[in-house]
Amino acid sequence: MNTEEIVKYWLNESEDALKVAEHLYEKGDYSYSLFFGHLCIEKLLKALYVLENKKHAPPIHNLTRLAELAKIELSTELSDKMIEITSFNIEARYPDLKRTFRKICTKNFTEEKLNDIKRIYQWLKGKIKL
Repeated sequence: MNTEEIVKYWLNESEDALKVAEHLYEKGDYSYSLFFGHLCIEKLLKALYVLENKKHAPPIHNLTRLAELAKIELSTELSDKMIEITSFNIEARYPDLKRTFRKICTKNFTEEKLNDIKRIYQWLKGKIKL
């Protein structure tokens, strides 16, 4: 296993997911924008997991669990944000009959949450030293 190559793969995937999230936001597809925002953070955490553990990342989507496995300490505030961002994966993928999540994904709500995702992305990306 070439650790550096796999880390770069996850970094590229994370960057691509962020671009898609931004594109979907611009097009007004807010719930899926947040879904791809989750993927962006998930993939970056998988890069950090590989860097830390020198093995392939587990196929899980829970961001706080991935951070724990990658040995990244989260403040209570950051842990709460990770829990919320993890919910975007589930809510967008499996909407309820009333489409509740899609209704709360207004432009302002999505912009705020996407800004949180971008801040976390920059913070996590700063932890990767190749």
